[in-house]
Amino acid sequence: MIALLANAALVVPWRWLPPPISAFMLREIALERRAVEQRWIPRSAISANLALAVIAAEDQKFPSHHGFDFDSIARATRESRQRPRGASTISQQLAKNLYLWPGRSWLRKGLESYLTLWIEGLWPKARILEVYLNVVEFGPGVYGAAAASERFFGKPASQLSLREASLLAAVLPNPKRLSAARPSDYVRGRAAEIAAIARKRGHGVLDELR
Repeated sequence: MIALLANAALVVPWRWLPPPISAFMLREIALERRAVEQRWIPRSAISANLALAVIAAEDQKFPSHHGFDFDSIARATRESRQRPRGASTISQQLAKNLYLWPGRSWLRKGLESYLTLWIEGLWPKARILEVYLNVVEFGPGVYGAAAASERFFGKPASQLSLREASLLAAVLPNPKRLSAARPSDYVRGRAAEIAAIARKRGHGVLDELR
C-alpha cells in the first residue's frame, strides 16, 4: 500500500500541475553543469503544428495505444544490432524524461514501462502530450516548446510554422548533436518527411486525444 501511494504521489499531481523540473533537467544541471532553459506554457499556447509534427515523428499511434506500440516493438526486435530502431512511444519517452535517466539498461527500461502504465492510467492523452511538449529536450540545455521556439526561431511557440515544428521534431532522437537552428542535410530531409506525414494525417488527429 505504501509503495502504491508513493507511486501515485509521483504521478498524480502532474495531471493538473506543471512539473517544476524533470530528471533530465536535473541531470543537465548536476552533471553537465549547464543552466537549463525551460518555461511552462499550456498546450493552447503551443502551435498545433508542433503537436502534430511530434506525433508524426515519434509516435503515430499515440492517440490509440495504451502506452506501448507493440508493432513497433516487434519490428525493433527484428532489426540487426547494426541498424537499431527506436520503438518508444511518447508516453514512454515522457516517463523517461520526467523521472529517469538516459541509457539502455534493463533496469531503466523496466522502470520506464512501469511508470508509463501509471501515466497512461491516470492522465488523459491530451495531458501526456502537453507535459511532453513542455519537458522534452530540443537542444543542449533547451527544454520545452516555449524555450526552443524562442531560442531557435525568435518567436512564441504558438506561432511555429509546420516547417519549424518539423525541424524541432526531427532533432528529438539526439537533441545534443542535431540542431533545428542549423539543420544538417539529415535534419532537413527528416523534417521534410515529418511535414509530409503531418499534412497527410491532418490536424484531425489532435481531435482524437481524449
